[in-house]
Order: sequence, then structure tokens, then C-alpha cells
Amino acid sequence: MIQRLLLSALVGIAAAFSTRAAEPADTLRPYRPVTSAYTLGLGTSHICDTYLTPLHYTGIGAEMRYERLSAMAFDPDRWIMQLDARLILDATENPARNASMSGLEMRLSWSMMRRFHIASVPGLRLFCGGCTDLGGGALLLARNGNNPAQARAAWTLGPTVMGVWNHRFSRLPVTLRYQARMPLIGAFFSPDYGELYYEIYLGNHRGLAHVAWPGSYFRLDNLLSADLHLGNTSLRIGYAADILSSKANNIVTRHVTHLFVIGVTTESITIGRSRGIDPHARIISAIY
Repeated sequence: MIQRLLLSALVGIAAAFSTRAAEPADTLRPYRPVTSAYTLGLGTSHICDTYLTPLHYTGIGAEMRYERLSAMAFDPDRWIMQLDARLILDATENPARNASMSGLEMRLSWSMMRRFHIASVPGLRLFCGGCTDLGGGALLLARNGNNPAQARAAWTLGPTVMGVWNHRFSRLPVTLRYQARMPLIGAFFSPDYGELYYEIYLGNHRGLAHVAWPGSYFRLDNLLSADLHLGNTSLRIGYAADILSSKANNIVTRHVTHLFVIGVTTESITIGRSRGIDPHARIISAIY
């Protein structure tokens, strides 16, 4: 009796494995590799903030960025998500070169985009969706006695579009990409013209938060990059431009940066112990 039960169990296990092996790849849960990019940006920065000074300051802009992309679990063929974290540094001078203004800002963005395959151009895909962005930082002008610093903070929502073209140039696979983001609605911080931060500390909190829309808070964030696939790790080179213009309480802010970007990108897959490695499952990359 025991031998018959063991034989039946072995037959059932063998049948289950043979059924799984014959199962179409489209019906299996696909692998969704994570594309991670670590980049540095260096270039020029142009700043004007009339709360601190009416003069335009120009100098060096730098950026450290981490980016993470992956296909969404609920519909990996059509939807991807993107996480973008940045630390932005500025070191600028006035036209006379006798005063300096420093800037520090941290930004965190999250996007979800729909993928469209362009059949007429092999390797070309277009993405469009929405993005939310949260950022904060400060400008420091040490020569000002009463108002040496200006705080910056904003939370916005808006669209994002991206184009990706995977192509092989001679024997080198390359991924060309362009992405743009522009907020349409949100909120940003601005004190009143001439208002001291000490007055805000004492309790004058009226009129500090403002509605962000393209008429009061315009921002256009651009990234053009090329990923050179040299093996398991790719080299990323590119150009980033960030244009910010805001106006509130008679304070006008302009901040424009142009950066050369270089870094590395990798793709990795997390495999759970319970699932193991399934050779029949598809691999759906976010952009590659």
C-alpha cells in the first residue's frame, strides 16, 4: 500500500514538472530587472533671486544623481516606474566677481509611464505618463547682513515624456534616450519681499505657501543620454538642462543649469528563494 502511494506521488510530481515545462512563456510571471544609474553632472549655473539681490550670478553647477527604473508588476509590458534622486550644488559669483552665492538643493521624483512600441522604427519606444517631484534647499549670499539666505521648497505634479532608441552602432549596442518633465500644479514656498526669516520664526506665517502653475512656477527638466553597453555595466554620457522660473510676492527667481553627465548603469534581477530560476519566464526590461 505504501509503495503504491509513493509511486502515485512520484508520478504526480513528474507530471507537474512536465506541465510547467510545457507551459507557454507568456503565461509565466516575468522577471522585471531593475535598471540603476549612478551619475555625476558638471557644468554652468545661472542664478537670479531678487529676495537676495537683483544681480545675476553665474558659475559652476554640479549634480549627483541616482536613477532607478523597472517595469510595473501589474502590467510590465505597458507600464514602467522611475525613481530619481538628486543632490544639486551651485557655486556662483556676481558680474564684478567680488561676491559669491552658494546653493544646495535635494530633489526626489517618482514617475509612472505608459510604453508604446513604434513598429515602423525597430528599437524605438515612446513613454508618457505623470510625475511628482518634491524638492528643498537654500541659497546663501554671505555679504547680505539681514537676509543672507533664501529657502527653497516645492512639491509639484505634472507630465513626463521619454523616447528610447536601442540600436547597434557597428558592434557596440547603444541606448539613446531623451526625457522631459514639466510641473503643472503644486505648491511652493516664498517669503514676502523684504520679510526677515526671524519674523517668520516669531510667527508671521501668512502668505508663505503659493500655488505652483506654469504662470507662477515654470520648470522644465531635460535629460539627453547615451548608454554604451560595454558588458554587464554600461557607460552613460549625456547632457542635462534644468530651467526654473518663479514669481511670488514680488520676488523673481531664475535658476538655469547646463551639465555634462557621466556615470554607470547596471541591470539586476532579484530572485526569491521560493521561486528559484525559471528558464521559461520572460525578462522585461524598463528601457533596454
